[in-house]
Amino acid sequence: MSFPHIDPVIVQIGPLALRWYGLMYLLGFVAGYLLIVHLARLRGLSLRREDAADLLFYCVLGVILGGRLGYVLFYNPLHFLGHPWEIFAVWEGGMSFHGGLLGVVVAALWGVRKKRLPTLLTGDILVTAAAPGLGFGRLGNFINGELWGKVTEVPWGMVFPGGGLLPRHPSQLYQAFLEGLVLSLVLYGLHRRSARPGVPFFTFFTLYGGFRFLVEFFREPDAHLGYLWGGATMGQLLSLPMIAVGIGGIVWCLRRGQKA
Repeated sequence: MSFPHIDPVIVQIGPLALRWYGLMYLLGFVAGYLLIVHLARLRGLSLRREDAADLLFYCVLGVILGGRLGYVLFYNPLHFLGHPWEIFAVWEGGMSFHGGLLGVVVAALWGVRKKRLPTLLTGDILVTAAAPGLGFGRLGNFINGELWGKVTEVPWGMVFPGGGLLPRHPSQLYQAFLEGLVLSLVLYGLHRRSARPGVPFFTFFTLYGGFRFLVEFFREPDAHLGYLWGGATMGQLLSLPMIAVGIGGIVWCLRRGQKA
């Protein structure tokens, strides 16, 4: 299949440009805010719209700071050790989901304590609100023609700009489907079934880690890292602790609910 060459810039007025990637982030933030408000009402959480906006703001800061620091520490520490000023050049790219997740958890915990909200239930709502943004972000990667997959012979393989002459897996679309659509539906379904507090939160860890581990088999690893221990990629190695924490957390929540 031919890659649909889409201009990454939607509209440009002078030096100002609206890009598809930026629009995907914006859609993710809007969807996140609406889901926080909706799920708070669904789960009976007393949360004002101003509090929802504040929590979203804290999470956005956590994503940016954690994502950048995670990329620096997990993916290219030696380079940034020699060029520390480039740590702040976020406009040049380089973000880590796993670092962003840690940043969101820290920021959300701080916001929850500040607002005096129930930790587990609020966490359930926040991770569910974040899931659509993951899907939008991967669509942005696809439009930009970046983070493509390995060379393949499947009928839907695509020749990406900068990816050579051979067709590759559109792994961004695999991730958009699994991490965005499927993950959102599963988590929302748990809320509809009034799952015990904490179960959606740890389910997010389990499913995202599992989905990411799976898609990494089809995704081209980072050129400067390649394959690491046992032929695993950095994304797979970072996903394993997520899966372990998620499964352990679900078991803990269910046992805690039975005792209660």
